[in-house]
Amino acid sequence: MRLAAIDIGTNSIRCIVVETDGRGGFRILDDEKAAVRLGEGLTQSGNISAAAWERARQALVRMRHIADGLGVESIVAVATSAVRKAANGAAFVAAMENEAGFPLRVISGEEEAELALLSASRHFDLGAAPHALVDIGGGSIEIVLTAGALVEAMWSLELGAVFLSERFLTSDPVSRFELATLRHHIRHSLRQVLPRAAHSHLNCLIGSGGTITTIGAMLMARRGERYDSLSGYEIIRSDIVHLLAMLQRTTCRERRNLPGLNPERADIIVAGVTLVDELMDVLDLNMLRINEGGIREGLIVQSLAGHGLLPEQRPSDWRDSVLRLSRACHTDEAHSRQVSHLALTLFDALPENVGLDPRARILLEAAGLLHDIGYFINYAKHHKHSFHLIRHAELFDFSPREKEIIANVARYHRKTLPKKNHENYAGLTPADRDLVCKLGGILRLADGLDRRRTQSVRTLACRLIRGCCEVVLQGEGDLAVEAHGGAKKSDLFAQAFACRVSVTVQGEGC
Repeated sequence: MRLAAIDIGTNSIRCIVVETDGRGGFRILDDEKAAVRLGEGLTQSGNISAAAWERARQALVRMRHIADGLGVESIVAVATSAVRKAANGAAFVAAMENEAGFPLRVISGEEEAELALLSASRHFDLGAAPHALVDIGGGSIEIVLTAGALVEAMWSLELGAVFLSERFLTSDPVSRFELATLRHHIRHSLRQVLPRAAHSHLNCLIGSGGTITTIGAMLMARRGERYDSLSGYEIIRSDIVHLLAMLQRTTCRERRNLPGLNPERADIIVAGVTLVDELMDVLDLNMLRINEGGIREGLIVQSLAGHGLLPEQRPSDWRDSVLRLSRACHTDEAHSRQVSHLALTLFDALPENVGLDPRARILLEAAGLLHDIGYFINYAKHHKHSFHLIRHAELFDFSPREKEIIANVARYHRKTLPKKNHENYAGLTPADRDLVCKLGGILRLADGLDRRRTQSVRTLACRLIRGCCEVVLQGEGDLAVEAHGGAKKSDLFAQAFACRVSVTVQGEGC
């Protein structure tokens, strides 16, 4: 079944078309955007202007034609802040329904927040710790505080990027006085609804909406990063502060040429970034994670439920998501689990001074479970196929950077060692290249220790001292093949940890 969801916002109209997979999941077939600026002049006039009305009409008719061309069976469309606020909002809805030929519903700010939460729940583990969610539109923002997997509170505030820009920012570049006035208004508005006690132990801020994704795209461009998705991309508060300092010094014309910034957002991005900066300050949070889906993805999930196609239960944790991908690729799960187990045993035996933290252990386990999924494409070069499958997969609660590391670690479990002329490796930061070599070395060695794919090695002991890593195998039967396989595939481990590797067997024939 093919469904479409249309989100008519204050700044833009977005339409996604998806195809269900028969199990409650879906894949995106098309994503159309039109920057109609429906809220243009709304603060002053109280009405949707004739020009914005016509831009919206053209966009919705075009989206209807796209949906029809793709064989969409059902369209769900909602309008948000601008239409809620406009005096001629009801007339606009009636006219658009007549022109586009599908029903259009005006939703409340609380409904917007619920849709954003539905989307975030598909990509992030909200049950592990309290989180704050924000969806930033052109006219309003929606904030949700979660307590574990439960909603603690939600608010809708008139602090959208278009609204703030039109009300507070008129000079070009933005003057210090205007920026200070804008900051004061945002801070006062937030502190009225966000009592300090309610957010004293929040884990991070998860953000959706055009302002959030634009911030991510700009930072990615400034860093020269080449991830294929922004979903899960991590931004720290200092990134926001430095980005805002640069933006406020530039004219609107100069901002239109900034990498990662859509020229149509050049006039509202300063207000948007200021809002994010103040929100992180008031919530006392240092980490922002991007959710690319937002309201329109929440609409799809709602629509699936409405058609009796209940969405698949979100993964309970990252491992559930990884195993789903592994099983979808018909991987030899016994071998993958064995390699992952041996890799983690090696990891745990390494001294703390090798620079591997607990999160690196999770990345190693994920790579171990997925290293052979490339067999689904072909045996030849299956390590490279694994890299591409992991890189483009939707993995729960992993950032784009972490997916890139997992994919590279899996890619180097066999054949050539990492080289700087490998595009996938060269694009990593020096620190991440070092991490890939270390984790890849561990995984490569562990893969060799199950050379016959019989899980014959039951346990192993590992000791890294004085430039030598001694690995002693224990298990059933003759482990000579496993010892030889481990020794043969110890090259990357030896290079990464600057040591010699010795693989021996204890208890042969037991």
